[in-house]
Amino acid sequence: MKSPFPGMDPYLEEFWPDVHASLIIYARDQLEEQLPSSLIARVEERVVFETETDETRAAYPDVKVSERTGARYSAAAVASSVAVAEPVIVMYHEPATETCINILEAGPGQRLVTVIEVLSLANKLAGEGQRQYRQKQRELSDTNVSLVEIDLLRRGDRVLSVPASLIPRHARTTYQVCVRRGWEPGRFEVYPITLRSPLPGIRIPLREEDRDIRLDLQAIVQLAYRKGRYRLTIDYDEPPDLPLRGEDARWARALVRKAKKRA
Repeated sequence: MKSPFPGMDPYLEEFWPDVHASLIIYARDQLEEQLPSSLIARVEERVVFETETDETRAAYPDVKVSERTGARYSAAAVASSVAVAEPVIVMYHEPATETCINILEAGPGQRLVTVIEVLSLANKLAGEGQRQYRQKQRELSDTNVSLVEIDLLRRGDRVLSVPASLIPRHARTTYQVCVRRGWEPGRFEVYPITLRSPLPGIRIPLREEDRDIRLDLQAIVQLAYRKGRYRLTIDYDEPPDLPLRGEDARWARALVRKAKKRA
């Protein structure tokens, strides 16, 4: 089943960890078929740590320690004269694992050519995850590695490599993609994507002497939606977690009503 939205479905943000993982795998598979024989595409994992002391709500806490008084447990204490010490309750949450796509040269050394990032809330919310992402942007630029950044989230800050103030106003859209070629560090290719438009195909740079390959964003989002069976879990009668406003909200409700009539 297809999403009622022609492009990015704003309801998918609620399920972003699962959607993100699917988009990375489906994008890798799509690109792999177009790569020259001297290049390979690999999914890279990284661990993102967030602490609960960040000013913005932590998306991924690491370790939470909380002390509780013994009152809750005294009535059910051991029926014995032996004193029982009160434990400290420790709640542990595994640090989040995020993935991106690395395009590398095949053979010994495997020189890194291009990195493709699908942004997550850890990148876009102030905190350690965003700091790590900014550092990665700088390191890739310093080593002349091409970077493709795909932002399909409405929440959080815009953290693309190109400063937001440099993007023309007509291109400051709901969603954006930014491509920086490693051999042209001061030039950015920005793909503006509105809420109401289908997702575009974008050009993925390889080495300077290679022809670009193409990533069909709409195809991988539709595949993630279908494989994740999100139509069974999304309640389109309710607004998304981050509600739409004004004309966008009315437009979305009309889309949903039309989709229900077709079903």
